[in-house]
Amino acid sequence: MASKRKSEPVKKTAKRGKKKNDDSFDSDLSDDYGDDVGANGNGNAQPVTFDERAVLPKLPEELLASRDREPGKLLIAGMITWDIVGKRADAKGGIKIRPNLWNFHRFSDEKYRRVVSGCSSAHSVLISMDRKALTFGRNNCAQLGQPVLKSFEKPTAVPGLEGFNIIDAACGRNHTLFLTDTGLVYACGDNKSGQCGVGTSTAMITKVTRINYTGPPIIKVGCGAEFSVILDVKGNLHTFGLPEYGQLGHNTDGKYFITSSKMSFHFELSPKRVPLYIEKAKDGHVTPVDDVQIVDFACGNNHTVAVDSKKRAFSWGFGGVGRLGHAEQKDEMVPRLIKFFDSSNRGVRRIFCGSSFTLAIPDQGQLYLFGQNKKTGEANMYPKPVQDLAGWNITDLGCGYTSVVISADDSLIAWGASPTFGELGLGDLQKSSAQPKEVTKMSEMKVSQIALGYSHTMMLVNTDDEKTKLKYDKLNEFVVD
Repeated sequence: MASKRKSEPVKKTAKRGKKKNDDSFDSDLSDDYGDDVGANGNGNAQPVTFDERAVLPKLPEELLASRDREPGKLLIAGMITWDIVGKRADAKGGIKIRPNLWNFHRFSDEKYRRVVSGCSSAHSVLISMDRKALTFGRNNCAQLGQPVLKSFEKPTAVPGLEGFNIIDAACGRNHTLFLTDTGLVYACGDNKSGQCGVGTSTAMITKVTRINYTGPPIIKVGCGAEFSVILDVKGNLHTFGLPEYGQLGHNTDGKYFITSSKMSFHFELSPKRVPLYIEKAKDGHVTPVDDVQIVDFACGNNHTVAVDSKKRAFSWGFGGVGRLGHAEQKDEMVPRLIKFFDSSNRGVRRIFCGSSFTLAIPDQGQLYLFGQNKKTGEANMYPKPVQDLAGWNITDLGCGYTSVVISADDSLIAWGASPTFGELGLGDLQKSSAQPKEVTKMSEMKVSQIALGYSHTMMLVNTDDEKTKLKYDKLNEFVVD
C-alpha cells in the first residue's frame, strides 16, 4: 500500500527557549523487586546515595548468558571522517578527510564481545573481552565519555568505567548509554533534552554519570536520536528525553508555548515508566492491553517498537511514512498494538529500527519491513514481506539511517538507496542498491554481530572458523595514524 510521504521532522523555527541551566535485589527473576521504582512510583527516582563502586550483586547468570553474543574480530566499512558524517557541508578547516571505505576492512586485531552504534550516530562503542567499554568517532558533545571534545580515531577506554563490567551500550545522535552487569546505567553526551536521564537539564554530560533511577535492575538500553529507553528485569520500559512526537509513550508530546511565538518542551529529565499499552479498533475505540511484559525493543530516530513475552508488537512515536505499522501516518502517544502481528503464526521474535523504518522477524522467519528506507518514493504503510529474503535464515541484522545489512546463512546481504557512503561494503563500482544484494567478498564468512551507524557498518566475524580466518587475513586493514 503506497501513501504520500509524511515529511520527516525538521528543526522547528520556533525557539525551544532557554533551559534552566545553560546549557539490593534478588538474584533470581522473582517479583520481589519493589514496585516503588522512584519517589513518585513511576521511575522519577530521587538521587541514590550509595557508593557507586560498592560491590553489588550481578544480574542472574542465566539472564547474562541469554544476552551475551558470540565474540569476534572487528571489520568496518563506510564513512570514517567522523566530523563530517551526516552534515550537508564539509566541516570547516583543519579536518583530515579520510576516503570512504567501500569494502570491509580489518580494524584492530582484538576480539570484542559486542559492537554498538545507532542509526543517527557518528560514534560507536566496543565492549572488550574483559567487558570494558571503548569508544571512537565523533565527540563534539562528549558522547564518547572522553575528556577532550574532539573525534577519536582509535577505540579508547572510557574514563570512569574502569571498575565496572559493561555488558551493553546504546548510541543516540550525540549521547551514549552504558549498562553494567549489575543492572546500573551510565550516560554521557548531549543532554539538552534530558536524554542522559541524570535528573537535570545540564546541556552536556562530559563524564559518564549514573542515571537518576533506583528501580529494578536494567537489562537492556536503547537510544533514539534525542531520547532514551531502558528495560528493567520485570519487563517494564522507562523512557526519558525529548517527547516531541510521543516517542516516550507518556501520552503527550510535551509541547508548550512560552510566548505566542516561542515553543518549548517539557523534557523528561529522569526515567519514567511507560504505564499503558493499548489496542485501537478500526472505529477508533481504544482498549487497554493487559499483562504486558516487554522482552525486547528497538528505537528509530523518533519512534520506538517493543515486543512483549506473548510476542505481541507495540509501536509509538512519529508516524510518518508508516514506520509504526498501523496503516496510517498518525503519531502515537502511547504504545499501540500492531494488529498485523497479533495472530498465532505472526508472533514477533525480533525487532529492528532504522531512522524512518522498522524491520520485524516473526516466528515463521520471513522478514517484514514497514516505513521507508529511502528518501523518496513509496512507503510501506503496514508490514510487508521482503520477498528477496524469503527462505533465508537470518542470524543478525543492522539498520542505519537508510541502509540495512543482514547476515543470513553463510552470506552477507545489504541494501540501501543512494546516497550511501560505503556502509554496504559492495565496493566503489556499486555504491548503492535499491534491492537486497549479496556482498560476494564476504560470502562464507561467519558473521557474529552487525551494527550500523549513520553511514558506517561494523561487524564481528568468528575467526575460529577456518574459512572465515582465511578470508579475514586477506582483507585490507584500516590503519589509524
